[in-house]
Amino acid sequence: MREGSRSPDRHHPEDDGPSPGGAAPPGKDPEAEARALVLRMLTHSPRTRAQLERALHRREYEEEVVTSVLDTFGEAGLIDDAAFSQAWVSSRHHGRRLSRRALAQELRTRGVEEDTVREAVGELSDQDEEEAARDLARRRLAATRGRDEETRIRRALGFLARKGYSAGLSYRVVREELEREGVEAELHAPDPDF
Repeated sequence: MREGSRSPDRHHPEDDGPSPGGAAPPGKDPEAEARALVLRMLTHSPRTRAQLERALHRREYEEEVVTSVLDTFGEAGLIDDAAFSQAWVSSRHHGRRLSRRALAQELRTRGVEEDTVREAVGELSDQDEEEAARDLARRRLAATRGRDEETRIRRALGFLARKGYSAGLSYRVVREELEREGVEAELHAPDPDF
């Protein structure tokens, strides 16, 4: 056989040419590939339907393939935005001490529908929110002991703001924690009469 000639019974990938618009080359099943991709993503970490949809669109799968695959995973219970949101809120509130407002924003950026967001963050009570803010204020104030009071207050308030807490709640818990520090300092001060 001459150089450059091809055996007619052998398949040569370059004969397939470029796949226009991200379409799968002949012999490939785009739906099976999309299912495999979604399964890999879900195995790595939980995702919302919107996150998975964006990933499939970035890889230029056809809309009907995306819808079919995501519907199948949803029917199987592997994509559940409500369960994702509840787990997210619980984990991020208890681990990072984020406020309801910050948690709601994180869920929105992940494509969770507003009703689901409200339901998930609604499971946190005002008391949960205050306890978390108080814990953060206490930790931040402890880290700034020895500095002037204004600096300590400013840093504690800034920290709480970055975690999504309202100014009113933040001012109150910082003030109360500073008062508690003062009372504890008085209780532990050496008695000058001894």
